[in-house]
Amino acid sequence: MSKRGARFYLGHFAGKLAYRLQRMLGMNATYMPGEIALRLCPDYLGLIGKPKTLICVTGTNGKTTVCNLLNDILAKEGYTLLNNSAGSNTNSGIATALMKYSGLSGNSRKEIGIIEVDERSSHKIYPKIRPNYIVCTNLFRDSITRNAHAEYIKGIVDRAVNPEALMILNADDPISSRLAESNPRKYFAIDKLPTDKEKPSNIINDLQICPVCGERLKYRYSRYHHIGNVYCPRGDYESPKADYPACVDIPGNTLSMELKGRTEKFELISNSIFNIYNQVTVITVLDILGISADRIREGFKTGGIVESRYSDSKAGKIEVITHLAKGHNPIACSCVFDYAVNEPGEKEILLYPDDELKHMKTSENITWAYDADFEKLAAPEVVKIVVAGRRAEDYRLRLLLAGVDGSKIFTTADEENAYKLLDTDRAVKIFILHQVYKIDMAGRAKEKLLKEAEANG
Repeated sequence: MSKRGARFYLGHFAGKLAYRLQRMLGMNATYMPGEIALRLCPDYLGLIGKPKTLICVTGTNGKTTVCNLLNDILAKEGYTLLNNSAGSNTNSGIATALMKYSGLSGNSRKEIGIIEVDERSSHKIYPKIRPNYIVCTNLFRDSITRNAHAEYIKGIVDRAVNPEALMILNADDPISSRLAESNPRKYFAIDKLPTDKEKPSNIINDLQICPVCGERLKYRYSRYHHIGNVYCPRGDYESPKADYPACVDIPGNTLSMELKGRTEKFELISNSIFNIYNQVTVITVLDILGISADRIREGFKTGGIVESRYSDSKAGKIEVITHLAKGHNPIACSCVFDYAVNEPGEKEILLYPDDELKHMKTSENITWAYDADFEKLAAPEVVKIVVAGRRAEDYRLRLLLAGVDGSKIFTTADEENAYKLLDTDRAVKIFILHQVYKIDMAGRAKEKLLKEAEANG
């Protein structure tokens, strides 16, 4: 590592000053302090002190939940932790996190770092901070104007990974499981489920041919999109054997894993398949770190999915479920649609698909919606769909093309009052599926629906 010089300390002190000023002004201070430090000292990420144990978590879906759970459980174990859970997962945000938890000398004051890393930015991060562990939850199609194809993102991560890092990978993902093939690695997976299929049934599948010979891959079982257990008929490739296979009993609300030669059972934190994968990932990482199964079980009792990602409340005759469904991320939305439809009973759905901010009008691009399985919402159990936002009519068209009965679709540009188009006077489940930037709005809609349902009795 290069020695710290005048440029490092100038960037470090200027960044810390910017952090203090932004916090005094009531700002999050997650990006700008690190950006200042990097502008004044381009090698700041390489020079700033790191915890002895540094865990980086990346992947298209699930990285925030995995990081939150790891933070919660390791904090309960008494470790002092560094994380970037408050904000940016790019190089500037990570520089801010490392700066925040360091002294004026630039040395880290924490034992363990849990860092969420944007996969597209990994080439600016891994060669500099050189983590001990790199966890990849999965790699999928996402934000196509920025990320192109999942294999393209795999190539970026591949070239960035430091060779000494232990890779912790999803054996059921034939894209991310091939990351950094010369690195040491541990695989997790979920054994065959009763709901698995013989072949993929989603609109898109980003790995259909053998990565070695180009022959069409076959599935021992398919879960969703390209997730499952695959093999090449010519014998040139197959899904790797998992070091941490999980046996999941969704009706029984449990999962079992072999840890240190013993079968350990854990209560599910969620019955959705993507969150079960997140839980299996967390158990794998914690076992590798030496945390006992009893302590992991204890940690899950109080640590779960944060409310901004998922919540479930009841009042009167209704049950209101809010669930993050990232726009521009067709796989995340398809999985959430599938989850909502498969929950028992009739349901109404309020969609907040627009992802715009005042300074970022990205909702103009809705091509991702034609990669997402809106067809799932044509199920007869879905009795009403309300779409709110500037582009509501575009999503109405997508729903019609997906085979949804037009009489079930209601649209409005008024996002704040869209909840009024739902029914709260009869027994029904209401799913509010919202974009990242609509978390607060979804929360307000939920509270208004619950209040109205209580008034209706």
